[in-house]
Amino acid sequence: MAIVDVSEELKSLSSTMGSIEAVLDLDRMRGDVAALEEQAAAPSLWDDPENAQKITSRLSHLQAELRKTETLRGRIDDLSVLFELAEAEDDADTRAEAETELESVRKALDEMEVRTLLSGEYDAREALVNIRAEAGGVDAADFAEQLQRMYLRWAERHGYGTEVYETSYAEEAGIKSTTFVVKAPYAYGTLSVEQGTHRLVRISPFDNQGRRQTSFAGVEVLPVVEQSDHVEIDETELRIDVYRASGPGGQGVNTTDSAVRITHIPTGIVVSCQNERSQIQNKASAMNVLQAKLLERRRQEEQARMDALKGDGGNSWGNQMRSYVLHPYQMVKDLRTDHEVGNPQSVLDGDIDGFIEAGIRWRKSREKADA
Repeated sequence: MAIVDVSEELKSLSSTMGSIEAVLDLDRMRGDVAALEEQAAAPSLWDDPENAQKITSRLSHLQAELRKTETLRGRIDDLSVLFELAEAEDDADTRAEAETELESVRKALDEMEVRTLLSGEYDAREALVNIRAEAGGVDAADFAEQLQRMYLRWAERHGYGTEVYETSYAEEAGIKSTTFVVKAPYAYGTLSVEQGTHRLVRISPFDNQGRRQTSFAGVEVLPVVEQSDHVEIDETELRIDVYRASGPGGQGVNTTDSAVRITHIPTGIVVSCQNERSQIQNKASAMNVLQAKLLERRRQEEQARMDALKGDGGNSWGNQMRSYVLHPYQMVKDLRTDHEVGNPQSVLDGDIDGFIEAGIRWRKSREKADA
């Protein structure tokens, strides 16, 4: 690459970085870190463990984000020195090192730019993910379990905490449904583009004749509710059932009726939780899930009214959105963005950042077009 081209590209990268720094507002971020550090140092911090966890988690995330931003700015600034050194010494190895670093910086900048596109009302929240088997029988149940593993592995790759609230196992294999939370700032904004129907095409391992089977699983992503959301729930409109939690094959998880199922009678929404030993804890977790679903229902109703005013016809991007094809060829393709990869196993192992980034950019372009 010619030195003139490099100079122009470095100027462009620096300009993009400047835009990202302006959106992130580094001065405000540093102020938030200082305030959270002061709260974290308070002797009474752990008198309220739940609040303490939120403070320390938020502090850790902000410190990491600030460190990542400052480090990337330093790498961009150092690139010009590295290329100048390669040019002065006319050294092929140094030039190759500089070009490798340039490519790495480009990728890191693209990833950070995606983060600045998360500006929705609830985007900064943690995410509540619900996966359910749809058409396809036992293959759909198996697929739903693969999707659960995919998202949990994705969270693990990024160091995000997760907690499985409830899993309903299918009789032969896989799961009927599962609900879990991803405990990271901006998890909702990031994962919300995963919402919709996922489709799997493969030779069914459950078919004695080895026939190709198409199955479907639905993914729902909700923002975790906070105290400021004010979702009013009338206790008289709830039916609360308790039962004994169970695992795969009917194996008992608890020896008491600690699992809780809550039905919101006016809407027909049903939520369950069985991950805790205590019935009281399970009820509290189930109520959090119900509040998240009611909050999302309210948001969708408001969006539907806006779409009607704009003449949108209520069309939604969150229907069938991705195909995982294992036979007769190997490919995973997003039907909205056309982003695709030829290694389905890596995707099912949690390597989905490319799909998420493409989805966020696609959604932002749609929002701009509709504005």
